[in-house]
Amino acid sequence: MGCSASMYAVGKRKKTSIPEVVVYVPSMRIPAQSDLQKPLRGLILQDLVDRLACLRNQIVLVAEDTGGSAVAELRRALEEYLPLLIGLTKKEHGLEGLVEFKWKNLEDDRLENSVANSWFELLSVIHMIARLNLSEANSLMIPKDHSGSGIRVVSSDCKRDSVDLLLKASGCLVFCVREIMAHLPPDIKKKFSEDFQDGVLEAISIQALGQGTEIQLGLAVGSQKASLSVKRRLACEQLIYFGQAHHCLSESSNTSNMHGKKHLCFIKWKFLEAKAAAYYYHGLILDKGTEPACHVTAVCCFLAADGLLSESKKACLTFCLTAPVTRSPPLWGAMKHLHQKIPEVAARKSQMYGYLLEEEKALQAPPDLPDFQLSLAPDDYILPEIDSAWDRNKWEIQSQPLKEHPKDSEDETETE
Repeated sequence: MGCSASMYAVGKRKKTSIPEVVVYVPSMRIPAQSDLQKPLRGLILQDLVDRLACLRNQIVLVAEDTGGSAVAELRRALEEYLPLLIGLTKKEHGLEGLVEFKWKNLEDDRLENSVANSWFELLSVIHMIARLNLSEANSLMIPKDHSGSGIRVVSSDCKRDSVDLLLKASGCLVFCVREIMAHLPPDIKKKFSEDFQDGVLEAISIQALGQGTEIQLGLAVGSQKASLSVKRRLACEQLIYFGQAHHCLSESSNTSNMHGKKHLCFIKWKFLEAKAAAYYYHGLILDKGTEPACHVTAVCCFLAADGLLSESKKACLTFCLTAPVTRSPPLWGAMKHLHQKIPEVAARKSQMYGYLLEEEKALQAPPDLPDFQLSLAPDDYILPEIDSAWDRNKWEIQSQPLKEHPKDSEDETETE
């Protein structure tokens, strides 16, 4: 792909509206204009410098002109930029700290980071790819109602595609934490914005798995072949994922800022929904027992699920109203079914087994939920091969006399 702006379907940024959130998507960070020409000129082939600068500028242009909504174009540009960027991270090239890379928050146009380290640039690019995957997964879960009926249906294919994108996003973030952070010294990490802390990246990675499981649970609820045991397992797994994500985020200091508070509210909301679903399905299975104690424990599960469902509704409202304000979608997936079934079953079973509860004298605490091995795992993210231009660059630079490397004064003369 060339560097011509005509290669991209660049449009005008849409008017500001309150976004709808099914999949949590972090705030959009995009590259800001950075000078690659001056620090790299004479050290690598000019063609290589031009390609690096041109592709990075294309990412800036498309992101700014479309508000980050041109997912396919941005992903394509980032994937073309990566093989070239990897060359700047190689120790043998000695270029790691020459270019000061700048990134900003698209929402408020605020410069977040300016770091002279090519590993930081690599981290930011892969984080942006993860963010695009999350954004696309969210879009697939929010269908456009063109019929005017107000009824919105998300196809099973869209749901499965969303799960695939969530696993890819999770894999990108795992790669960031495990493979890139180790190359960044502590003094560089101190310059990072709060949403680039290890705990925040880990939290988003894990909650992406939780949301993938949430979609799978919705598919199971809509399938006649899925057993109660399968539904309970998925609900319990979803609960574990969001519990882990909550732990990671709570351990970081990111919860003190606006986006961190919003993120924490989302995880709390989803944690409560998952726990309500887990107790409901656990109760249905226990209620199949023949002993009176089984029915009493089942009722305790149903009542716990009903209370958790009420809490989750409040948590959803808190999330939506926490800045930046968002909208929750109409009920979908498992919760569309459970918002009706949980109160109904809790009331009916309480009446049915009221005499057993009276015999117990006091309502039992709900039982511990079963523990399950987690099913979903992040997709392995693999860096692309380094661009072959770097091999050509090594050979040609070695063949050039040292005097051809210009001085700063010559740089300034040539660029006038």
